[in-house]
Amino acid sequence: MEVCYQLPVLPLDRPVPKHVLSRRGAISFSSSSSLFGAPDPRQLSQRRGAISYDSSDQTALYIRMLGDVRVRSQVGFEPERRSSHPYLCIDFRTLHTRLSCVSTSASSGPERRVHRLLSFQRYLHSSRLLRGVPQQIPLHILDEDYTGQARCMLEKVGNWNFDIFLFDKLTNGNSLITLTFHLLNQYGLVELFRLDMVKLWRFLVMVQEDYHSDNPYHNAVHAADVTQAMYCYLREPLLAKSLTSYDILLGILAAATHDLDHPGVNQPFLIKTDHYLATLYRNTSVLENHHWKSAVGLFRETGLFSHLPAEDSLSMERELGSLILATDISRQNDYLSRFRVHLDQEDLCLSNYSHRHFILQMALKCADICNPCRPWELSKQWSERVTEEFFQQGDIEKKHKLEVSPLCDRQKNTVGNIQIGFITYVAEPLFAEWARFSDTRLSQTMLGHMGLNKASWSGLQQEQTPVSEEAEASIAGTDTEGAAVRRDSTTATATGGTSSKEIPQGSSES
Repeated sequence: MEVCYQLPVLPLDRPVPKHVLSRRGAISFSSSSSLFGAPDPRQLSQRRGAISYDSSDQTALYIRMLGDVRVRSQVGFEPERRSSHPYLCIDFRTLHTRLSCVSTSASSGPERRVHRLLSFQRYLHSSRLLRGVPQQIPLHILDEDYTGQARCMLEKVGNWNFDIFLFDKLTNGNSLITLTFHLLNQYGLVELFRLDMVKLWRFLVMVQEDYHSDNPYHNAVHAADVTQAMYCYLREPLLAKSLTSYDILLGILAAATHDLDHPGVNQPFLIKTDHYLATLYRNTSVLENHHWKSAVGLFRETGLFSHLPAEDSLSMERELGSLILATDISRQNDYLSRFRVHLDQEDLCLSNYSHRHFILQMALKCADICNPCRPWELSKQWSERVTEEFFQQGDIEKKHKLEVSPLCDRQKNTVGNIQIGFITYVAEPLFAEWARFSDTRLSQTMLGHMGLNKASWSGLQQEQTPVSEEAEASIAGTDTEGAAVRRDSTTATATGGTSSKEIPQGSSES
């Protein structure tokens, strides 16, 4: 049965989006309610491309943009929350809310963000002064929390010691939005690609919100950090003189979205729990495929590139996917081998698009795992965060009586031995080849920091070892042979022994 209905009148005198008008046969109502009754939540969680009405307001549309069927994993580790979905539930009631009468203190965090965004949209569309003005709009107009200190930091955004944690505090938790917009604006990409300011801002807000803030590591701050690192690499002489504006646009967007909707657990966990994502992507680059498709969903929902020819838009989506899929750590050796062959044969030609794209892939890979190359104060924080995320996964596995993944047992691993192994087997080989490709001051700085950080972790491990051995010796009494075995075992772990060698296959900082 085909249902005819009257679409709600949207504010701003804007036309109804084409994707809403073109949805036929995707209107669902609860069988147990009136025409505009509340649908069964169980139906909503598995509905594909459905439009449903909320019982409290006939002008509220909830649009599910992607075709993925959202279900809980078998162990139930994934909480039901808005930010866990790669698609956005658009509540048009907020467009009709009398914001002046709403108390900010009474509103929840997400509601406040939506209200601020919508007031900015209305401001852009209603202000005659902004109509026809070039897109180079001063950043302080965009956000009331954008302070002078944050602007001062952005003047040095190309410095390798850029403190993304401080920047996130100065921007009131909006580091990814602010940084990404600043870089797009600085390169003139907003004007060059005729990006609609409202669509761009909405896209960036949705990207930031689709990162899980309760992940210790894979969150929006990590995405902002990777984006800042990517910018540093894009400014390297070999790339700066060769990359096109299109390459730069792809590089920045890929960095900002490369871990979109990361669940805080790794691929082996999704596979062994028969998670629907593992089935959907056939156990291959599961997370990376999901990050890419989530980004594409936001592209299409916001219509960010809808003004481009369809062929160009689809090509951009494919190439974005190629960059994001390159961050799969299980394919690390493949990319590294190709990189070495190119460097050995000296056949990289950056006037060739395929070669430029490959270098963008390598740059994104470096940006994704560059934490060991940062100054100690920053690197240590990232190391503690990623280790805590590993340990949280291990706690979930223990709770549900699953085999604990390598490096995820907080009783058997430390931040130090995990980082020493990661630096030795993953980071050092990659950044050594990057330094061969781009032998600059930045490359030498990164290698220098990495060496110092590795030595610092080794020092911390050695400081902890004597205390541990003393305690063991007091318990073991005169068993000197057993104490010697324990010392050898501790030394092997600290220098990247058996436990650390599992890093390339099992876990990574990506």
